Amino acid sequence: MAVAMLLEWPGQTQEQYEQLMKLVDLEANPPEGGFFHVAGPMPGGWRVVDIWESEEAFERFAGERLMSAVQQVGIPDMPDPEFYPIEGVWVSEWDVSHLLASD
Repeated sequence: MAVAMLLEWPGQTQEQYEQLMKLVDLEANPPEGGFFHVAGPMPGGWRVVDIWESEEAFERFAGERLMSAVQQVGIPDMPDPEFYPIEGVWVSEWDVSHLLASD
């Protein structure tokens, strides 16, 4: 069963997030079992919401790619992710490029 993963990362900055994304390179090298990723600021840190094929798929990605990138960026530690079973999904037909456009 697919799961949603929530990661709230106190102290992480946008710059650190951007460095991590360059290192893990999700677009050119999508992780096996990873379906969706969205991230943005929260008070005092950064929040990530993903959808994964399973909790094990995320753990495999974290062990094989994410944790080494976290160390390379110099982030002291990664918080424990929270996983939730997915019971329903709705996705509109939209172009995400307008969401990331600069103001």
